[in-house]
Amino acid sequence: MPSSVIRDFDYDEEHRALDITFVSGKVYRYRDVPPELFADFEMARSKGEFFNRHIRDCFACSEVAES
Repeated sequence: MPSSVIRDFDYDEEHRALDITFVSGKVYRYRDVPPELFADFEMARSKGEFFNRHIRDCFACSEVAES
């Protein structure tokens, strides 16, 4: 999953929460992300491009932690 923007991600299907760790170390939780969208994100060749088109500014989010 090499990405120049996203270091790591984790999805909690029960809570439909997607945590994305950016290369800056900041971690954001995106809420109400459908499992189908997460599956598409997981398979996306460019995580950053997919994130910008389908997740960023499309779901409520909050910063959870800094690594």
